[in-house]
Amino acid sequence: MSSISARSRLARTALAAAAALGLVASSAAAASASPPARHTAASGIRRACAVTSRPGIMSCMALIRSDRSQRSQAAFGRNAPSEDGYGPSALRNAYNLPSLTAGAGQTVAVVDAYDNPTAVSDLAHYREAWGEAACDASTGAGCLTKVNQNGQASPLPKKAGKTGWATEESLDVDMVSAICPNCHIILVETSAPTTADLGTGVNSAVGLGAGFVSNSYGGKQSKNDPSYDTEYYQHPGIAVTVSAGDDGYGVSYPAASQYVTSVGGTTLYKLKSGKRAWTEYVWDGTGSGCSKYEAKPSWQTDEGCENRTDNDVAAVADPYTGVAVYDTYDEYGWLEVGGTSVSSPIIASVFALAGTPAAGSYPSSYPYAHTHDLYDIKVGVNGECTKHFYLCEGEVGYDGPTGWGTPDGTAAFTG
Repeated sequence: MSSISARSRLARTALAAAAALGLVASSAAAASASPPARHTAASGIRRACAVTSRPGIMSCMALIRSDRSQRSQAAFGRNAPSEDGYGPSALRNAYNLPSLTAGAGQTVAVVDAYDNPTAVSDLAHYREAWGEAACDASTGAGCLTKVNQNGQASPLPKKAGKTGWATEESLDVDMVSAICPNCHIILVETSAPTTADLGTGVNSAVGLGAGFVSNSYGGKQSKNDPSYDTEYYQHPGIAVTVSAGDDGYGVSYPAASQYVTSVGGTTLYKLKSGKRAWTEYVWDGTGSGCSKYEAKPSWQTDEGCENRTDNDVAAVADPYTGVAVYDTYDEYGWLEVGGTSVSSPIIASVFALAGTPAAGSYPSSYPYAHTHDLYDIKVGVNGECTKHFYLCEGEVGYDGPTGWGTPDGTAAFTG
């Protein structure tokens, strides 16, 4: 990298940090007024799940704010939590999403490992606290259905215990509920965090009628990825979203799949005023880059990567500007969580708000045809890429960390 390019990137990063210092976060985002530090070295952040480097074994992508006290619902009475991360109204406002009447009749699935025994009751508490309607059993709106990886109500897999996957499940279903409160949610719980088990869960979700499937996990790329694609992730007419990863610049699978929507992460702050009244920049923890093994889909035209480029779009993921999650199984109630585990279910739910995908299409292509209907993220870096800088830094138009940008309504998510 030339010294001029290096200075330019450092200046842009400094600009992002300075902007963060000048912003006033909403009470729902009391995430911190200080600029985010590199998450892998930051104090006050812990991973929900252990990291694995073995191909075929997946890790969940949730990052927990351990520097903020977790509190029970009783601490807030009947009110929504304060200073524990963004809630539904803030997220819908930030992304200009439609009213609470949208999304009726749609089913969003999330696929995770192991069983979270309190998932259904915890989601009910989450919805009640934020003023969302209770589950409507007659229509399925706002209801959570748990199944095993084969799509059956029983037997469910063993309890998640201290693996962290239960926190991931709470995060996933809360984000679907936040963005699409009228959606029916299917939580597919697999027997183990392997590519085969989780991939089987994706197939089962589609078989149960989910038009939108979120996957907040990832693992090491391998030469077997293209065959996994055809076996588990190639579902025309279904919006399959995947978290891009939380380790900064670099690619994980299945986000690398050419058939899924790879979702990067941003830092999101509330402004005092302005046309949008929010600002975003590249979260330095988001994954991005050039796949080793995946062919480039026809709708990608960037020239710095001959193969599939991550990412397609993005949403909030920085744990320092995280979201409020309710989990009483392996946590202590309300907590603040980040990671691209946040952005994947958000984007899957935005697809659901946009309507049923066209038969035979790959919804990951939709944003490429509606680039002006996204918020372009132009500032921030997530690591060092020595040749094609767009792969690891925010730029005008397409870039690796945030793809074409974050939702500005639902138009970019229609065929």
